[in-house]
Amino acid sequence: MASSYNRMNNGTITHKVMCAICFLLFSFLWLYEFQADVLAVAQHVLSHGVTQYDRFVGALVTTAVLYVLQLCIAAITKLSRRTHALTYFPSMLILAVISDVNSDIDLQFSLGAWLWVFPLLLVVWVGGVWLARQMILYGVDEERDKNLVSRKLWLNLLQMTMMMLGVAFVGNTNAVFHYSAHAEVALMNNDFDEALRVGEKSLETNERLTMLRAFALSKKGKLADELFDYPIVGTSETLLPMQVKPQILSADSIWKHLGARSSKIIPSEQYYELMERDTLSTPAMADYRLCGYLIDRNLKAFVKMLPKYYEVSDSVSLPRHYKEALVLYLHQTASPSIIYHDPVLAEDWDNLQQLKAEYTKEPERQYRIFDKYQKSYWYYYYYHK
Repeated sequence: MASSYNRMNNGTITHKVMCAICFLLFSFLWLYEFQADVLAVAQHVLSHGVTQYDRFVGALVTTAVLYVLQLCIAAITKLSRRTHALTYFPSMLILAVISDVNSDIDLQFSLGAWLWVFPLLLVVWVGGVWLARQMILYGVDEERDKNLVSRKLWLNLLQMTMMMLGVAFVGNTNAVFHYSAHAEVALMNNDFDEALRVGEKSLETNERLTMLRAFALSKKGKLADELFDYPIVGTSETLLPMQVKPQILSADSIWKHLGARSSKIIPSEQYYELMERDTLSTPAMADYRLCGYLIDRNLKAFVKMLPKYYEVSDSVSLPRHYKEALVLYLHQTASPSIIYHDPVLAEDWDNLQQLKAEYTKEPERQYRIFDKYQKSYWYYYYYHK
């Protein structure tokens, strides 16, 4: 009799400990590893930039508060057998709510469906707790078999798993939002390599991420060499924080890098002209302007403006994308105003033409060209939509 009691008591302690371990590990890692940058955006917006989110402190404090909440609920409900995991439901529900940050929170904050879903789920949970309490009071969940301990453990772990999957399903998992949020945090710490690393192997992007990558590349002095290594969304206007702005990073960081802030929203070309007229432009602005022409496929304007910022001759090495643009221009124009020769790029161009001749049907042709020229301006020029 005593042996049976000890076995059941140890089993109760075991599944409580396992549930606690599951929750603490999941909550901390979820907040620290996956949601940290998104929560940094949310805190910045909601505090109007007054406070900054610390990923370690935020994950630790939030997890601790949610665990204390669970301990209080467990003490009140006294659920200790198969349904002990239910005491974690309110904590998991709160974790889901704070993880469900809308991607455009800087433009509009709203709780959305949570205004009615949250109280509804709590009502359902209260009903479940009441039912579980009745089962305990009338001994419905008591079983006299040797598998009682392991059965309680696995049933509780199953409930914990379902709740964790629910949090993951509800939380914002938009890849591009996570990329841009992480890039902004990295840029705030002057970690330009990290800002460029995030999402580098993904073809998903948006205008904000394009702007952030351009800024990071410019800070490293590689904008004209590596801009088209990444997918591009938008036009030349996207490079400037006019229409689309960073969510955490101060737009002044970009404006200062180029010269000065624009007092109002104006076309990028007008901004560049004003900066040069007032002698406020920095050397970085030249590549912003030239790369903007390339994004717009405006080779005529690019060729006209290039000599203003760079010496153009066969003996001078230009940035990679500028050389690619000049080769493209040379083969598209009957009477080019600039003739630039680069033996390596000339061979690459010939190989590209051979690929286009060999594979005449799309999308196979695009796939073959993508495989070899994905990071070239040529691929962007021909295939970017």
